[in-house]
Amino acid sequence: MSRTITFNELRRIKNQLPEGSIHIIADKLNLSAQSVRNYFGGSNYEFGTNMGFHLEPGPDGGLVVLDDPQILEMALEILEQQNAQ
Repeated sequence: MSRTITFNELRRIKNQLPEGSIHIIADKLNLSAQSVRNYFGGSNYEFGTNMGFHLEPGPDGGLVVLDDPQILEMALEILEQQNAQ
């Protein structure tokens, strides 16, 4: 099921992740770290793939429709664990 979020909120989540989180997510999902970065708005497709990230113009950086919210959910879990400590 897809999920919609603003681009700026997606970037805020990525920027709040502790160091190494991108690699943890990538390892758990058997993806390259660059593919996970692309999911959060990166655009290096030479070393990563498009991860179902669709940007539509709009307020707060535009709206992003994520085909699969699994990476976002994992990132939010990491942030919840970090805040619980």
